[in-house]
Amino acid sequence: MPIADNIILVGPMGVGKSTIGRILASLSSREFKDTDHVIEARTGANIPWIFDVEGEEGFRTRESSVLKELVEQPQLVIATGGGIVTQSINRSLLQQQNCVVYLTASLEDLIKRTCRDKKRPLLQVGNPEQRIKELMSTRDPLYREVCSLVVSTESKSPKQVAEKIIQLSQQL
Repeated sequence: MPIADNIILVGPMGVGKSTIGRILASLSSREFKDTDHVIEARTGANIPWIFDVEGEEGFRTRESSVLKELVEQPQLVIATGGGIVTQSINRSLLQQQNCVVYLTASLEDLIKRTCRDKKRPLLQVGNPEQRIKELMSTRDPLYREVCSLVVSTESKSPKQVAEKIIQLSQQL
């Protein structure tokens, strides 16, 4: 495995960060953490409820706090929320001795995987497809700014993606 303390998965909603993260943790003998799940466990509320009550800004504050705590722990695989890169403090935290993997998929694939999902607050708009395109246009450069590796999830099983991450991270 790489010298990095943690392997952190970033990328858009619906790309498979949580699923791939669990498999990657198992294959690399690391503990798995999902920033969204940690937030939900601590607040006793789901992400859509937090967005409704506190707004995106309140959620992002909670997300930054959880990320700061997790990156200080060794040997984790961390799946992050799709918007974690929108905060400059998070981008700094991500780049500190971590192997950050940007998981990618085509816009068509992302739309197919997420457009009917009612648990994604940012997609509860009139045109979810257009919203995904907008999010990707602003977030793609940020994902690329923080990542050590870019790995496509297109036409691969989650296990194949996890194995690819291990293979590539050993070459860093």
